[in-house]
Amino acid sequence: MKELELKYGCNPNQKPSRIYMEEGELPIRVLSGKPGYINFLDAFNGWQLVKELKQATGLPAATSFKHVSPAGAAVGLPLTEVESKIYWVDDLGELSSLACAYARARGADRMSSFGDFIALSDVCDVSTARIIKREVSDGVIAPGYEPEALEILKSKKKGNYNIIEIDPEYVPQQVERKQVFGITFEQGRNELKIDEDFLGNVVTKNKEMPKQAKIDLMIALITLKYTQSNSVCYAKGGQAIGIGAGQQSRIHCTRLAGQKADNWFLRQAPQVLELQFVDGIKRADRDNAIDLYIGDEYMDVLADGAWEKVFKVKPPVFTSEEKKAWLAKNTDVALGSDAFFPFGDNIERAHKSGVKYVAEPGGSIRDDHVIETCDKYGMAMCFTGIRLFHH
Repeated sequence: MKELELKYGCNPNQKPSRIYMEEGELPIRVLSGKPGYINFLDAFNGWQLVKELKQATGLPAATSFKHVSPAGAAVGLPLTEVESKIYWVDDLGELSSLACAYARARGADRMSSFGDFIALSDVCDVSTARIIKREVSDGVIAPGYEPEALEILKSKKKGNYNIIEIDPEYVPQQVERKQVFGITFEQGRNELKIDEDFLGNVVTKNKEMPKQAKIDLMIALITLKYTQSNSVCYAKGGQAIGIGAGQQSRIHCTRLAGQKADNWFLRQAPQVLELQFVDGIKRADRDNAIDLYIGDEYMDVLADGAWEKVFKVKPPVFTSEEKKAWLAKNTDVALGSDAFFPFGDNIERAHKSGVKYVAEPGGSIRDDHVIETCDKYGMAMCFTGIRLFHH
């Protein structure tokens, strides 16, 4: 198949639309559904991300994409009991490594992952398909599907769920092109390899970067490679826990990603784990209620007449003092930035979310101030020397 006609482009008024190869055949097969223009943008960006994560770590990888940026990305490390609960997979029994990767990727930011497009580094197994089956998702791309897993996925959306199989051996041309306003842009593909050697230039007084910190920094940087810039990513325990994408100001990226990382950790607090939801509540409504409960607008879900629709028992307010005390327990977080930090204020904000390890290109005229701020908090920071913009 050399080309595939699509229903429309980014918006219904943008017709005609298609994906095609100038040379050779498309490296994909559509096994179910009718993926659209944005679906394919998410699928191809997501596939590159998980393929690189697998190459860098040796672990199965998954990502949850929305609007051409990842909402979450992770590798297949086992889940703790608490993680299984906050990702709503504690009722599924033993999970495969790939399923753990997707549970982490989806669970990092469940509000943003609603209606995601999924990319998997490995053949989709039954364990992973069972998680995907009950989540609101637009589709999945993987190098293959176990027969039973494929049947599970085909049953989604009354048989219209988008399932794409990609040739794992496909290698794109070295030069890529796109058009804007009728003008063609051309550049070499970003083939930068991110591995442990990429993290070798540690510029702070603290030079210690344990194995898990390096894995988390690689996850953050590879995730940023496929995130709309400017972008910042917090990672911990084999997964992204907060991604700030597409902001014009880097400090706003750091704040946005930091707030998401804080929310990820707040969901593990006893006050949240002990919430008693009404029977039959939809998964999206439950996620939204938690997001409100841990945020500043908690009365939207705790007011009389509102809480009864969500909870069996009215929960107490999760006070700012309690949240601050809980967040202080979050430590050993890794942080990546796709370009240099221009000021130490980014490090100050990162410190509030438990960041201990940092990777950024360096090259700012205020590098000395950024390093000094890291030293103040005992952080270990490396300069990669290479920017990771993605547009």
